[in-house]
Amino acid sequence: MARVLRVSVRNARYQQWETLLHNRTKRHRAGSFLVQGVRPISLALEHHWTIEALLYDADRGRLSDWARGVLERPHVEQYGVAGPLLAELGGKDETPPELLAQVAIPHQRLADLEVGPGWLGLVVDRPTSPGNVGSLIRSADAFGADAVIVTGRNAADPYDPKAVRASTGSLFAIPVINAASAHEVVEWVRKQAHPPFIVGTDERGERALSDHDLRGASLLVIGNETAGMSKAWCELADATARIPMSPKAASSLNAANAGSVALYEAVRQRAAQEQPGA
Repeated sequence: MARVLRVSVRNARYQQWETLLHNRTKRHRAGSFLVQGVRPISLALEHHWTIEALLYDADRGRLSDWARGVLERPHVEQYGVAGPLLAELGGKDETPPELLAQVAIPHQRLADLEVGPGWLGLVVDRPTSPGNVGSLIRSADAFGADAVIVTGRNAADPYDPKAVRASTGSLFAIPVINAASAHEVVEWVRKQAHPPFIVGTDERGERALSDHDLRGASLLVIGNETAGMSKAWCELADATARIPMSPKAASSLNAANAGSVALYEAVRQRAAQEQPGA
């Protein structure tokens, strides 16, 4: 049985957890982040992510069977945290989460990705919204993509609490890679035995997305929420496609929706190819 440490005041340990939530630089320096929710924690365990510590509500009368089962894991530090403090870490004013997990950030690199003939990837270029990053990771997982690549040195962090929450656990089910630039990604693409066809999405694209063949290895690029794709991606992409919209539309799709539409189109084409007589 793991030894349980009690945290009832804002001590140094508690302040470290707060740092993991609010300070990106220190979060990555520490190499870990906080996760809450039954599905995300369960998926982190299912996909063998490293759990560094488990925090539970010390003021709760009885934990659920699920939480007790998670706490039975050997060799993981456990902390019984006062309810109000756990509520602050969970981002809730009143009701604390039952359980939080401190999870190690994996060292995932582009070189670790294996690209086959039917590979499908999504690039999120210089996103500013952690929520959009999390939503795109969730969509990529839902449509069976093989990886999400986030480009830009100042891009929103996939391990930001808002991104983790928006991904609803998909962060743990699909590789999410950070790359500094479009050039780094394209250099990796050119080394592949089956280099994916790079399609950038832009409202000024000459051809509709559906006019491009996405049945082979493909890499879809979604631009920044405000400025769209960077100049580098516009120059390096094999093609730039638009998502057709109603002429009555007051504005374009946001990044998360555009990414979901692009992923759906790739999956639609592949499903049609597999049908008899296609």
